[in-house]
Amino acid sequence: MPGAQSGPDIPAAAAATASAVPAAAGAVQPPAAPLSTLARLSSLLARAGHALLPGACVLCGGEAGAGAQTCPGCHAQVFGAARPRCRTCANPLPGAWHGDGAAGQPGGSEICGRCLAHPPAFDATVAAVDYAMPQDQLVLQLKFGGRLALAALFGRALADATQAAPGFTRPALLCPVPLGPQRLAGRGFNQALEIARALGRRLDIAVAPRLAVRVHDTLAQSLVQPSARRANIAHAFAVPDRAQVEGRHVGIVDDVMTSGQTLDELAATFKRHGAARVTCLVFARTPPH
Repeated sequence: MPGAQSGPDIPAAAAATASAVPAAAGAVQPPAAPLSTLARLSSLLARAGHALLPGACVLCGGEAGAGAQTCPGCHAQVFGAARPRCRTCANPLPGAWHGDGAAGQPGGSEICGRCLAHPPAFDATVAAVDYAMPQDQLVLQLKFGGRLALAALFGRALADATQAAPGFTRPALLCPVPLGPQRLAGRGFNQALEIARALGRRLDIAVAPRLAVRVHDTLAQSLVQPSARRANIAHAFAVPDRAQVEGRHVGIVDDVMTSGQTLDELAATFKRHGAARVTCLVFARTPPH
């Protein structure tokens, strides 16, 4: 994942504020709701508001209109032009951008030299956008700012990208990249799961949050030297029930794909448990530097 300083953790701040209010004498206080419950409630309320009332564009602050999170101009600028990508890893390929009204992988029959020389465990990747300004700020707001309503925007953009990707094959089920227990407890939610839920609703694909689990916490890949990232993520995942994976096409969902080694490790775990095909579905792809 790309490195960034954490913004305010909204669910955690809400919990801290609530705990600071003194209880009335003799009153019985209900147990505090888990952070994930508070975050989900916030997301539901935000989605309801967006569906009923015009809102502000999350990119420019202009009017987004009912049911939308971006104004028409920003949506066309960020999500309306697609670029050629490697169909295996979604890294950009040389070629012209296509303003066809939907982000995706026009022409996407090519495979980059790196994937030809060293094929990853996953079979295909679809990315909605590059991890670059201004969409990278949306990722940070979702991940570190607790703006879970943005997951709906990511799911929509990613669903549009799958529709534009030539030869895209729908997975049988979606699995978000699991977080380790400590990171999940600290953040209060898994941004990949929130995106997977939004994408699953768009594509009518079931989401299986426990299809894979992270068996031990690892350092964030952004904090590890590139040469050490594969070792950092090695053997981090397990599949509790092989029968749920064997012979099936699994879609792995994540917010950002950088080196791809986390997705490769998870895909390899699925393949060892008999998965027939693995497709990565990521909102943003970090271009190579």
